[in-house]
Amino acid sequence: MTRPWALARRITAVIVGLLVIVVAVLNVISLARQHHRYRLPEIRLAVPTDSVSLRYGAHLVTAVAACTSCHGADLGGMVAFDHPLLGRFVAANLTDGAGGIARTRTDQDLARAIRHGVGRNGRPLLFMPSDAYQGLSDRDLAAIIAYIRAVPPVDRHLPATRVGPLGRALHVLGFPLMSAEKIDHHTRSVTRQPRIGAGYGRYLATVAGCRGCHGPALNGGAGPGPGLTSGALAGWTETDFRRAVREGRRPDGAVIQEPMPWRNYANLTDAEVRALWLYVRSLTPPG
Repeated sequence: MTRPWALARRITAVIVGLLVIVVAVLNVISLARQHHRYRLPEIRLAVPTDSVSLRYGAHLVTAVAACTSCHGADLGGMVAFDHPLLGRFVAANLTDGAGGIARTRTDQDLARAIRHGVGRNGRPLLFMPSDAYQGLSDRDLAAIIAYIRAVPPVDRHLPATRVGPLGRALHVLGFPLMSAEKIDHHTRSVTRQPRIGAGYGRYLATVAGCRGCHGPALNGGAGPGPGLTSGALAGWTETDFRRAVREGRRPDGAVIQEPMPWRNYANLTDAEVRALWLYVRSLTPPG
């Protein structure tokens, strides 16, 4: 007769074995998806070099697209996250310095990486929020590339991004590891953005990545961000909204926790903050 403890040990061993097999299968699937190669249409851009465009590109990089929140204020890159099981997320050195990628990337390569989340080898980039950046207008995309080309070189060698076994398993189960998988690479909804009003706010909410945390319709549910519809912000004034965006504080003074990148958004212009406010006020609550 089998003793209870012996039976329990056998059952545990079977369960552990099945889990190992499941994780192994998920890892194989994830690796296959990471090695998928995309064929993309050519992006035709005229990258400017004038001082006005460079200042505008700097504003987009720091305040709107918030590239500096991952790549650093000097765009020299950093190790943003490192865990033995989940993986290591490294934001690349974007400059022309030693260890930087600018010297080996064409404007087309940079445009493809930003708008499509795809590297020059055709494979998807990891942790790149191109599902937001796909909406960048040609003018804004060109200005961002112009600024990247103009920043002072930073000599910084960084390790490669890697995905751990648990990270690969979570990827197959739904973790958004590669934005290229979520993008329609042959259809773009934005080619030219309005410059004022709620329409401009809609554009900013897209390319600034607001929808990634607050939901596609900004009604919450997609991540840590709450709903931003007129119903959710019914008691807010435009001053309250501006304070939240620029200072990271709610109307009652409570601190808005990360990942809200308010330090980047603090540099938004008055016109941009107002456009965002007009846009969220135009959104009706779900249901």
